Amino acid sequence: MRACLVLEDGTFFEGASCGAEGTSFGEIVFNTSMTGYQEVLTDPSYRGQIVTMTYPLIGNYGVNAEDVESNRVQVAGFVVRECCRHPSNWRATGTLGDYLRGSDVVAVEGVDTRALTKHIRTAGAMRAAVATGDFDLDDLVDQVRASPPLAGRDLVREVTCPEAYDWPAPEDARFRVAAIDCGIKHNILRLLAAHGCAVRVFPASASAEEILAFEPDGLFLSNGPGDPAGVPYVVGTVRAFFGKLPIFGICLGHQMLGLAFGGKTYKLKFGHRGGNQPVRDESTGRVSITSQNHGFCVNADSLDAGEVEVTHLNLNDGTVEGLRHRELPVFSVQYHPEAAPGPHDARYLFKRFTDMMGRFRERRSA
Repeated sequence: MRACLVLEDGTFFEGASCGAEGTSFGEIVFNTSMTGYQEVLTDPSYRGQIVTMTYPLIGNYGVNAEDVESNRVQVAGFVVRECCRHPSNWRATGTLGDYLRGSDVVAVEGVDTRALTKHIRTAGAMRAAVATGDFDLDDLVDQVRASPPLAGRDLVREVTCPEAYDWPAPEDARFRVAAIDCGIKHNILRLLAAHGCAVRVFPASASAEEILAFEPDGLFLSNGPGDPAGVPYVVGTVRAFFGKLPIFGICLGHQMLGLAFGGKTYKLKFGHRGGNQPVRDESTGRVSITSQNHGFCVNADSLDAGEVEVTHLNLNDGTVEGLRHRELPVFSVQYHPEAAPGPHDARYLFKRFTDMMGRFRERRSA
């Protein structure tokens, strides 16, 4: 079936449908990962976004029930050069096309994704639509321009859990961790459990009192979609824990900590999305290749340098990738150390969090 991608500046790409029928709107972004498309599709941080994969052949190892990062496909639409219809992998239980159709996700193949990516890099991420069947180009452009922008929107309410729940914990769990769910990925929870944590996941709207009633040893702030300035209620909750618990934030959680520290955030031109972003630890000089998915960033100049230290920098553009409070047990990173998908270079950060909780517990009981 005929399908297309239309951008708000009038740029048009025609192709064929490889997913569900219909029309869907969102912000067009690109991801440079060569593998991990199922983790990308199910990452709640992609809520409200149409994702194009820069690698030309997607779907070649199929899909399975184990590689999901949430309970549903989250993207607003999907764009690829070629969608593989005959996957070959012993873990595969279905094809990507069937998976997209079953999840009611509009997807387009046959698009020159190299040209599309270069256009986004030049013009910036913008609103777009993917559509199948008969469509009027001028009408679609008008609809795209009338659709809501990503900046300022609270997409967290669409992906957070409706009520608190406990993630399966190891029998020898040493720490109790409260995780604020702004769109948390399953592999984050798996790795916290693997590091000896019993995790209770709370909705983003949970109050500090509700979370403290769990008597946690630490607080985790999850990744999530959209503009951190659109979730001031979470930022306010985070501030209430300063000095009371060790805090670890990832991605949106990192940005919310930046706001809680009194800083500001801003929208990147086209964001960082993929599994090949180089990040330098400023304390050691060590460079990690990281998995990333974000369109907003903390403004380093807006922070009080006497209170907050910038610990990591992106080597591609010099943007902030990590923060640490100089007195309180609070730190965060912009990238994804859980590596789903992506390299495992940064998994040591989970141990850093448990070590921090151990030291805090010792000081508190002394």
